[in-house]
Amino acid sequence: MTMSDSFSLAFRTVRSNKLRTGITVAIIAFGIMALIGIITAIEAMNGSLRDSFSTMGANGFSIAYKERFRFGNDNQTEKVDKTKKQKKSNLDKPIQLTEAEMFKSAYQYPGIVSIALNGPGGNEIHYETKKTNPNVNIRGGDENYLQVNGFTVEAGRNFNLLDVQTGRNVCLLGSDVALKLFGENKDRAVDKMVRVGGIPYRVIGVLKSKGSSALLRADNVIIATYNNVRRIGNTSPSFTIGVLSDDVRRIDGAVSEATAVFRAVRKLVPREEDNFVIEKSDKLAETFIGLLGSIAGAAGAIGLITLIGAAIGLMNIMLVAVNERTKEVGLIKAIGGKKKNIRQQFLFESTIISLLGAAFGIILGVLVGNLFSLFLNTGFVVPWMWVITGIVICSAVGLLAGLWPAIKASRLNPIVALRYE
Repeated sequence: MTMSDSFSLAFRTVRSNKLRTGITVAIIAFGIMALIGIITAIEAMNGSLRDSFSTMGANGFSIAYKERFRFGNDNQTEKVDKTKKQKKSNLDKPIQLTEAEMFKSAYQYPGIVSIALNGPGGNEIHYETKKTNPNVNIRGGDENYLQVNGFTVEAGRNFNLLDVQTGRNVCLLGSDVALKLFGENKDRAVDKMVRVGGIPYRVIGVLKSKGSSALLRADNVIIATYNNVRRIGNTSPSFTIGVLSDDVRRIDGAVSEATAVFRAVRKLVPREEDNFVIEKSDKLAETFIGLLGSIAGAAGAIGLITLIGAAIGLMNIMLVAVNERTKEVGLIKAIGGKKKNIRQQFLFESTIISLLGAAFGIILGVLVGNLFSLFLNTGFVVPWMWVITGIVICSAVGLLAGLWPAIKASRLNPIVALRYE
């Protein structure tokens, strides 16, 4: 009896017991589906996060007076800070416009500097009888804001120095806002008057779409100059400085130079800690992706627990199969079958069932996980590493679950087995 004979017999047995095979395959498939589905969704979210947060590119960074997002326990950092001598006037100190402008004029490292101020969110923009949803963000910038933050003018023009210095009511519309108010022909928006909270603004340009995601809507914005936005009220308490280095290989030097220049602007002495933070463009994305990694670990634990349950169920089914086919085993031994042939048959049978569960689980998991991809507009995602891992795990589950039943069947006495009722 060859190995191919054992495999053929095992396959026919699996096919003939459709109900038992189907139930076991379903248990394994749900475990793999939970694992692959969550991992696929996380991969889609990772791609969306990178697209959303890495707006300045790998050679950009921003300077703010404190971290925009903080996770975990910072007690250790606070304890270290208390050992340093600090001026109370310098602690938790927002960046003033004079400081931002002083930095912009003093920073001589190759690159571009932009000053920005976040305005109020949840705004409704009106044009004649049309209006947007009340979820448009207002941002203030200067003539370099678009380039530093990865925006491109599709129609009209960018801000000029006169716009920035006078703070007059001119604005740039994000792609989503222009589409809502002016339709597909965005050129019509240029030189039109829109109202923001009852204040009229002249549209001087429309921005090209950046591909807004469900996590951050970069196109659902209206951009004015920072001197205009600071008169609106309900704005951020601090200005933000964006820096775009001319070469990604110089980013570390650019950060070091920016730290030295801004420490001088903030009048910090050498023994004092920085009272500002410098964040590279992809730092926030990496923070969230790290949090998603813990979710991936939890998904792995859920899938593993389900697969352990499936392995126990598969082993019980194989033990029942040994009892049901005791006479068959005795007949195989009586006509010259060896112990290894019996073991091969039962191991093949359990592995086939397990791999069928893996195949269905992977297909369902990828399809379910990519529902998030459709929602986030990130394209079809297949986590190949986890697909291969799932196949390997299911192969191991099949072998381990069928090992004891296979050994038990191979040890049956052929005479006793033939007389079994």
